[in-house]
Amino acid sequence: MTIIPFPDTPKGCNCRAPVWLTLAAAPQAAARSRFCKEDKPLPAAPFYEALAGIADLEARGNSVAGLDLNGPGDPLATWSMTEDILTLLRKKYPDLPVGLTTLGLGLAEHAAQMAEYGVSRVTLLMDAVDPQTVRKLYTWIRPGKRNTPLARAADILVDEQARGIAACRAAGISVSIRTTVYGGVNDNEVEEISCRASGLGAESITLLPGKALLKGEEQVHRSPAEVMATLAKKAGRHFKAVSLETAADRDDVIPLASQGAMPRPTGARPNVAVLSANGMDIDLHLGQAIKALIYGPREDGLPCLLQARDLPEPGTGDNRWQQVAAILDDCFALLAGHAGNKPQEILGRHGLPLLLMEDNVEGTVDALYGGGRKGKRKR
Repeated sequence: MTIIPFPDTPKGCNCRAPVWLTLAAAPQAAARSRFCKEDKPLPAAPFYEALAGIADLEARGNSVAGLDLNGPGDPLATWSMTEDILTLLRKKYPDLPVGLTTLGLGLAEHAAQMAEYGVSRVTLLMDAVDPQTVRKLYTWIRPGKRNTPLARAADILVDEQARGIAACRAAGISVSIRTTVYGGVNDNEVEEISCRASGLGAESITLLPGKALLKGEEQVHRSPAEVMATLAKKAGRHFKAVSLETAADRDDVIPLASQGAMPRPTGARPNVAVLSANGMDIDLHLGQAIKALIYGPREDGLPCLLQARDLPEPGTGDNRWQQVAAILDDCFALLAGHAGNKPQEILGRHGLPLLLMEDNVEGTVDALYGGGRKGKRKR
């Protein structure tokens, strides 16, 4: 993980103003948009490195306004991991404001507990209030651990977003709505989104133009600036705070972790270890895994499955992660579906970065070795 330093001065300012940091610490998505790129999902950032990054920034005299847990998946999709992060964050930085960006599935259930951990603001990704429109926006939505038919999942999402706003308000957490506008799909719902969200207790809304999508003969174009301005006026009938945002990074929010620099094979560590229950998907929790699939280059240089290695039995504490590091000392990365923060820290100290994601094994391994093939994503 590469730490992105603060700029010495924010744009247009001669001082070091406090800045919110964003941390991509959630490995699992709660839904898949029909309008996103087909790039492979990024792995979650190791949280122990983020803590070190915050300390480094403060040591250089920069003021941190807060930390927002945002991506690459949804923090509520893996609540136990998010809870671990919040617990460690409170121990290290008890007074640091914390935010969370989410689709809202499970928000009502966890709002009170989030407030206890010091979460003070939630950004809710709310792009529709009509389930029919929701079905046009997503290819799949996963309300729980099991796949749910899209028609049913769309109903659940609309309901849980509404209940989540109300629950956050009751818990004292401020809610900001973030709506991505896709011309011809959900632009006619922006005012209704604003009306409902404001009525439930949301405090502001940000409108973001969606990217163009070409699908067959149907093309959805980026909403022009004048249309976005008109939509902002409609949203302003219900919110005092309305903002328009472009795809460019905001001056007051800086990513703490950049996933651009992925680990790569070296002469000493040419292989990669994968935790998979079926040999096709990266889906196992590190704490439950007793075998690792080892991929590496064959004689012609193409990566392939070399062997399966036994891992220590669970239940031996920190010593287990020391043993895992020794067993996988020829691997430049370990791919897992889930893991706690402690093993991430210990393995990282031994030169074995732990990448958390849910994706296809073959496509991910190929990408780590510089290939262009993309695997099929889990639904």
